[in-house]
Amino acid sequence: MSDATTRWARELGAEFFRTLNALVEPAVRAGCASPGLLPTGMVLLETTGAKSGQPRRVPLLATVLEGCLFVGTACGDRSQWLRNLRAEPSVRYWLAGHEHRGAALVFAEGTPRPSTRMLPPLARAVAEGLLPAATAWGWQFAVINPERAGCDPAPGAASGAAE
Repeated sequence: MSDATTRWARELGAEFFRTLNALVEPAVRAGCASPGLLPTGMVLLETTGAKSGQPRRVPLLATVLEGCLFVGTACGDRSQWLRNLRAEPSVRYWLAGHEHRGAALVFAEGTPRPSTRMLPPLARAVAEGLLPAATAWGWQFAVINPERAGCDPAPGAASGAAE
């Protein structure tokens, strides 16, 4: 495939997902298809644009474990939401129609593994045991640790070194 064809296909795919996201965002924000009886479902994630500094929202499939949100992508560095999390780990997200805030820990090949000490035990075990192996296959993940009453999200959570 020529470079021009590849670029055209990538741009067409990006436009398709922008349009799809705009259509489903209101329903996901309202709680439609959120995790509930099953731990996996749709959430709306709001990041801060790495270059623009503007809020950016994207509906994502997520799994909730012990209150932590696990989101991933097989698109690697092409996922803009993941690039935004690396630059600014503080996020807002909508789960079951309610707004939450948290801090992201990003797991990606070639980046330092973030510290997971602030995660609950099961979420920590998954983050430490499964995600590093999955990143070796090109997948990239973020674990969103929600703000809890009386707790501050870990500053610089996206880039913290493992202990």
